[in-house]
Amino acid sequence: MRQNTQDALFGRVIAITGASAGVGRATALAAARAGASLLLMARSQTALEAVADEARALGVRVHVAPLDVADAEAARQAAHAGEQALGPIDVWVNSAMVTVFSPIARLDPEEIAQVTRVTYLGSVHGALAALEVMRGRDRGVIVQVGSALAYRGIPLQAPYCAAKHAIRGFLDSLRAELIHEGCGVQVSEVHLPAVNTPQFNWARAHTSRRPQPVGEIHAPEVAAEAILTAARHPRREYWLGASTAQTIIGQTVAPQLMDRMMADMAWEGQFSDATFPPDYQDNLFATVEPPHRTEGRFSAGQRMAAPLIPGDLARVAAVAAGAAAFAGLGLLIGRLGRR
Repeated sequence: MRQNTQDALFGRVIAITGASAGVGRATALAAARAGASLLLMARSQTALEAVADEARALGVRVHVAPLDVADAEAARQAAHAGEQALGPIDVWVNSAMVTVFSPIARLDPEEIAQVTRVTYLGSVHGALAALEVMRGRDRGVIVQVGSALAYRGIPLQAPYCAAKHAIRGFLDSLRAELIHEGCGVQVSEVHLPAVNTPQFNWARAHTSRRPQPVGEIHAPEVAAEAILTAARHPRREYWLGASTAQTIIGQTVAPQLMDRMMADMAWEGQFSDATFPPDYQDNLFATVEPPHRTEGRFSAGQRMAAPLIPGDLARVAAVAAGAAAFAGLGLLIGRLGRR
């Protein structure tokens, strides 16, 4: 496939964590089609080399850095090695994650700690590594792959939801500090809906049935294009898909109602009818080496398009709609009162 030489990412250097599968892999290949050079990071060298081969076939330069994002020094060294191999990093995408599907009562403390190390601290380490190489140039974009679950926790995924909430808090502080410094590095979050990734093939679970995404399922390529939109046009945050906007606004307006909805809908909705095979392996503490893929096992019916909404505009629209509703209610009450 020919590269798009008119794309704003053409010739840029993009670093991606969690690049071996799922959203990270889809983002790497979409960036390669845009003509960007790639620094690819994940735990499995075998899987990274496979992604690198696909990207090089599209005519771009690739540097592979096998690492665990829980290791801050490894992320830091990868950033410097990537710059030596490819040149200055323009965009850093944090996509690495692990999760555990389990009621809280059945979680082991070390499982919670591992999700925190990879999903939360891994993103912190990525941001710190990116800042170390970007700050001196006073430019660059850090794109955080977020989730609707960064705003609304759901049952059976407490460690993951907590990590996503924590990332959002960390980045709020980082943005404020960068503004205070007058630094040109920008930070953008892309909050995703349910996506058909292999995490549902290899996530640790303390349940009898295999987990599945909640709500409408989107293709990883849809998420990848949203992430690259944030790289090209960084805004504070983007919300991908109507369900993400509904979740975030619903949690803001009616959190108690959301508690009940999640209790009723998000429990059973996370279970498929499938049971775990006898040879099931999870990737919580070590990578799973069967073929890493972009898609998971839910291809049928997945959405290939979704609205991408800047979070600030969505909030303004929600407030305006609420104000209009209250104004309309006030007028109605006034008319009734005059009768």
